[in-house]
Amino acid sequence: LLNINVGGKLFQIAIKVAARYPITRLGKLALYTDPMKKLQLCDDYSVQKNEYFFDRDPSIFHYIFHFYRSGVLWIMDEMCPSNFVEEIEYWGIHMKYSQRCCRILFEEKQDELSEYLKIQRELEAELEPLDSTQQFEGKFLGRFRKMIWNLIENPYSSVPAKIIAVMSSFFVLISIVGMTLSTVEEMKQKTGKMWMEQLEMICAIFFTSEYLMRLISSSSFRNFLRAAFNAVDLVAILPFYIQILFENLDEADTLYHEELHKVENVSKLGKVLKLIKLMRIFRILKLARHSTGLRAFGFTMRQCYQQVCCLLLFIAMGVFTFSALMHSVEHDVPGTNFTSIPYAWWWAAVSLSTVGYGDTVPDTLLGRVVAFGCISFGIILNGMPISILYNKFSDYYAKLKAHENET
Repeated sequence: LLNINVGGKLFQIAIKVAARYPITRLGKLALYTDPMKKLQLCDDYSVQKNEYFFDRDPSIFHYIFHFYRSGVLWIMDEMCPSNFVEEIEYWGIHMKYSQRCCRILFEEKQDELSEYLKIQRELEAELEPLDSTQQFEGKFLGRFRKMIWNLIENPYSSVPAKIIAVMSSFFVLISIVGMTLSTVEEMKQKTGKMWMEQLEMICAIFFTSEYLMRLISSSSFRNFLRAAFNAVDLVAILPFYIQILFENLDEADTLYHEELHKVENVSKLGKVLKLIKLMRIFRILKLARHSTGLRAFGFTMRQCYQQVCCLLLFIAMGVFTFSALMHSVEHDVPGTNFTSIPYAWWWAAVSLSTVGYGDTVPDTLLGRVVAFGCISFGIILNGMPISILYNKFSDYYAKLKAHENET
């Protein structure tokens, strides 16, 4: 017999039984005749008791012991997958000796644990700042850049940093309100337009100063440009300067054509200018820098992109299928709007989303049956991912909030 002491618990295994599995640790211990080789396989050896001591987990060794007696490796649900894999690798036992049902459940549990740990790491990275205070040591103007970095990137470092974070959110809201009011007819007058332009200039100066302070305090210029939030900041300030550039070009173009005695301005810069002005709406994304909810939403979309893409695929299939069916049963009706399948796409998309504008409706009985099928499919389709997305969003939000509080 082999006297095996695992963590203080004694087990006895017949040498012939252990020798059936020569590639395992105990199989080698049973087959080796050289005492030095045997000592390399265990942690200690008692000459008086003839015991081989192993400083391992005795609770898991019960399953190893059962494997040598029965030839089957049993796996219990309550065991930690990582710990169990580590133990069986130490004893040299392969997972192929376990039952297929146990192995499938164990691998599923392993995948769930790996996915959970991966999400935890990504959540921690979501809150981890681009730079750390240690990265400024030994750099040019390290103390000054560290002070600026804490002021801009770490709102909890001091009262001025918190004030700057609040001001940043305030200026974003003011900028969005100003852009919205600039489209009102009453605000397009000379006085209102002047006030809106001054407000836009003040917001742009603040955003530019904030961006330059982040750029100066960054320890790595490459990492700064690759960061998503910094790209959002750049998008927030670029439209203002591009607008100024295009307006100057537009004025020069107008003066040039007036010199040629042309009344109309043939420049197409006006349309481009409208598009540039519209880009200011992306400033609202700056709120995500200090909003845990918006971060959780973006993180949910990144984690659930496969489900979202699958949902979009199902919607596209439904639109094509039901628009083709509706066109086939309605195209002969006089005055119908379903003159072609592309014309029926809008009706199918509206019906699948359960919005139902009612601008296009079927006239025949078969058309109404197809419409009922389309609406029913849309209800089922829209109900499938909502619970999954909401549960993940609430879970990620709670975890992000917990990490934020710990930090």
